[in-house]
Amino acid sequence: MGDRGGGCCPPMDLFRSEAMQLVQLIIPMESAHLTVSYLGDLGLIQFKDLNSDKSPFQRTYAAQIKRCGEMARKLRFFKEQMLKAGFSPSAKSLGETDNGFDDLEVKLGELEAELVEMNANGDKLQRGYTELLEYKLVLQKAGEFFTSAQRSATAQQREMESQQMGDETLETPLLREQETATDLSKQVKLGFITGLVPREKSMAFERILFRATRGNVFLKQVPAEEPITDPVSGEKMEKNVFVVFYSGERAKNKILKICEAFGANRYPFAEDLGKQALMITEVSGRISELKTTIDAGLLQRDNLLRTIGDQFEQWNLKVKKEKSIYHTLNMLSLDVTKKCLVAEGWSPVFATKQIQEALQRAAFDSNSQVGAIFQVLHTRESPPTYFRTNKFTSAFQEIVDAYGVAKYQEANPGVYTIVTFPFLFAVMFGDWGHGICLLLATLYFIVREKKLSSQKLGDITEMTFGGRYVIMMMSLFSIYTGLVYNEFFSVPFELFGRSAYACRDLSCRDATTVGLIKVRDTYPFGVDPAWHGSRSELPFLNSLKMKMSILLGVAQMNLGIILSYFNAIFFRNSLNVWFQFIPQMIFLNSLFGYLSFLIIVKWSTGSQADLYHILIYMFLSPTDELGENQLFPGQKITQQVLLLLALVSVPWMLLPKPFLLKRQHENRHQGQSYAPLESTDETLLSVANHDSHGHDHEEFEFSEVFVHQLIHTIEFVLGAVSNTASYLRLWALSLAHSELSVVFYEKVLLLAWGYNNIIILIVGIIVFTFATVGVLLIMETLSAFLHALRLHWVEFQNKFYEGDGYKFYPFSFALLDDEDD
Repeated sequence: MGDRGGGCCPPMDLFRSEAMQLVQLIIPMESAHLTVSYLGDLGLIQFKDLNSDKSPFQRTYAAQIKRCGEMARKLRFFKEQMLKAGFSPSAKSLGETDNGFDDLEVKLGELEAELVEMNANGDKLQRGYTELLEYKLVLQKAGEFFTSAQRSATAQQREMESQQMGDETLETPLLREQETATDLSKQVKLGFITGLVPREKSMAFERILFRATRGNVFLKQVPAEEPITDPVSGEKMEKNVFVVFYSGERAKNKILKICEAFGANRYPFAEDLGKQALMITEVSGRISELKTTIDAGLLQRDNLLRTIGDQFEQWNLKVKKEKSIYHTLNMLSLDVTKKCLVAEGWSPVFATKQIQEALQRAAFDSNSQVGAIFQVLHTRESPPTYFRTNKFTSAFQEIVDAYGVAKYQEANPGVYTIVTFPFLFAVMFGDWGHGICLLLATLYFIVREKKLSSQKLGDITEMTFGGRYVIMMMSLFSIYTGLVYNEFFSVPFELFGRSAYACRDLSCRDATTVGLIKVRDTYPFGVDPAWHGSRSELPFLNSLKMKMSILLGVAQMNLGIILSYFNAIFFRNSLNVWFQFIPQMIFLNSLFGYLSFLIIVKWSTGSQADLYHILIYMFLSPTDELGENQLFPGQKITQQVLLLLALVSVPWMLLPKPFLLKRQHENRHQGQSYAPLESTDETLLSVANHDSHGHDHEEFEFSEVFVHQLIHTIEFVLGAVSNTASYLRLWALSLAHSELSVVFYEKVLLLAWGYNNIIILIVGIIVFTFATVGVLLIMETLSAFLHALRLHWVEFQNKFYEGDGYKFYPFSFALLDDEDD
């Protein structure tokens, strides 16, 4: 949730959106770029695309946008290289003279070429370095194998000489594992190939070699002790050093192909021990030289990247601004003389003077001989909706906008949401202990908001941080309702005085209400502690919360209907006043307003009347005597009048309005009446005419208008019942939250305390803490939030809020995304 306007927003009129105007700007070509730049700094005009019929490549500044895209690509490349090097771009760029767009383009190109060359040289050196490391490992491991084989051959030769069996070659012991005896007359010279193969492929490598040569090879593998960096991929992997002995060129060619297929790196190897030692010495020397060269290259590369990092944010912002300026210029129409650009856009009325000052300043700074022309256009097009919000109100406005953006100048629910949303949440979440925990978590975000706002946060953390002030209000109201409920982690406290009730004797200790007597004055604030626990919570607290839910629901629905009246008055729609607002108020309050009145009377008088019986038989038997259910004199006749009004209000909503709309339509087209369009029901006329603007000669479809009104009437009548019942979720969730708190407190914390064992107590405290945080402070918070959201979107806003507008998105540099384009 963005905080548009920051904390220094001018005084707000959140009830209705800002007055908007469609303006036209005629800008000379020589000052166009600077003018748009100044307007972007101002951020108070939303440009219309006057070239929507053209593709992006046909527009005037397509080449400049392509250049900006290329510069943005280079900056992304720089950022990737800096992140790979282990450091981030500097948040504060070092001050230097501001480069022009062309100079910056040249500089970025030079830096990219230099960095690419450094990377290429570094990659080449690094590959040579890793190849030499592999080569050294092959020389060591294969050398050990040949040394051991030579010793074995020498011992064999001496033994055979002693037995006078003739001379044998050095290769014979190598094949003795497979052939115990070799015919000297058939002895051949064996070749060998050495290298490394990935260990995960070594078994398959051995099998393929055996099958391809039909077993006419000898393979020896030795695992390397540590992972080795592969010269080709640059990744560390475990490898085996191998030596393959073969006979014949055909076998050699097969082995070479298999090595390539398995990614095995081959290295030359000398059979002579003296040459092996010389090669190891030479390779070690070259490794040392390459290491020095690579370190020097990395140091030079890091210095270059740090130099880039010092100016990265400044360059990145400049490129983004330039790209957004040229995107905006492409939305402007080129005058036939090609000497000026014509722009159209929406702006708040209060911004007129600021825009004119920006135009004058741009003309002066660009040395333009002709200034830009500013004029207001008259249009019937619906303007965008713009509310000036700050960091506190923006989150509440986002809650409303998620349902739908307000129509231009429509009554904004966001004003009331600031209070009603956290209050309804608190009704369900009421516990001042949990509220304090929620408040402390929120204060962490509020105290550190400057630091956190400049950091990249996760999705959930970002959402929580954006709604920090909503959560703060929710926690404050939760503390208040928790004090009213007298619940602190489900435990009641005598905060405002002692309980007014006491047990008459010990026998009432486990009873519900029997035996309790009032011995003191009424508890001064909230629920008396004696009404908690097993004694009488269900009959009293449940009744209190249930009836309070109905009172709050009826009050909020009445507020919604009253706001529909304000909309009708503002838009000069007298039909909605007489045939929507008045009958809806009568219907709702004849039934559920009367029920709310009965609840208050019952609380005030302490009567034992059954309200359900009263309401049901108000419909079934309105003429019957009330008996013990009578709460005030004249109740019977009052109920009969209210029932009659409720029945009359239904056809009052349904019938007159379509006929009056038809008559207005006929009078307007017959020239008998010149009532303005605004005095009619715009929605119904748009349905009848199939066009939001209306046409003078279209036929008025009375049947469609009547069906539309019938749907609205049925929706309101049924909705009045279902919406009132829906507010009972306040009671249900409050009960669930309270009961879960009791379960965790009694079945975890008190149970652990009763064992008189420190280990069990510590475990119990840990389980209680995690259960409280995980279930009550996270899951229950989310649940109550979603239910409060539903009550506002459905039960409250559907009484008056259309939400079919569109947001005001000004051209503003302050709204440029942090993400790379």
